[in-house]
Parts: sequence; structure tokens; C-alpha cells
Amino acid sequence: MAYDDNNIFAKVLRGEIPCKKIYEDDFVLSFYDINPQKKIHALVIPKGKYIDLDDFSDKASDDEIVGLIKGVNKVAKKLGISVEEGNGYRALTNISEHGGQEVPHLHFHVFGGEKVGKMVE
Repeated sequence: MAYDDNNIFAKVLRGEIPCKKIYEDDFVLSFYDINPQKKIHALVIPKGKYIDLDDFSDKASDDEIVGLIKGVNKVAKKLGISVEEGNGYRALTNISEHGGQEVPHLHFHVFGGEKVGKMVE
């Protein structure tokens, strides 16, 4: 599958669709989910054109990989939900149809601010 430049997160990255930004650096953009599932629900997306975690693992540079992982942690700290700042959080990414992925751009959901609950029902 080829990367779709018209997916919603690509449009957010280009500034065509506004977002409520939490954090941004050279590698990631983070913003609040427009349909939050928990008290705190943020998204962290890489700035590169990656469909999912498999695509990212295959094609991303070492700097991009480190930047994404550190970006998730920076967002958790900024939101006050990291282990150092709060009571913890869940970082989740979905991969393809069976994994529940809805937007074909790699993204991590960061949930927190309350007990998140079971991972799979």
C-alpha cells in the first residue's frame, strides 16, 4: 500500500486542518484527539510519510525512530501523566484493518488522566 498524501493527518501536518497542538519538534507533532476516549487522549504522529508501525520500522531513520519514542514520552510528561509526573498512561498504535487502524498514517494514541482499564475486551 502506498502512502496517501490526502489522509487527515497529512493534512494536519501541512496546516490544512487545524489541531489543538500539545507538542512539536523536528520528528513529531502531538495534538488532542477530536473524539477523546479517556480524560486525556492525545495523538503523536511522526512528520514522515509512514502508513503504520511496520512501514515505519522498515523505512524510518534511526533518528526518526528515537524521535518518535522520545516524543511520546515528552507528550506524556507535558500532559502530567508520565510515571515521573503522574500515575502512568497507555500508548497504543493500531496496524492495518484487523488492528483497528482508521487513518493510514502512523499514530500513537496516548491515554491517561484516569485508570485506562482493560486493553482488549
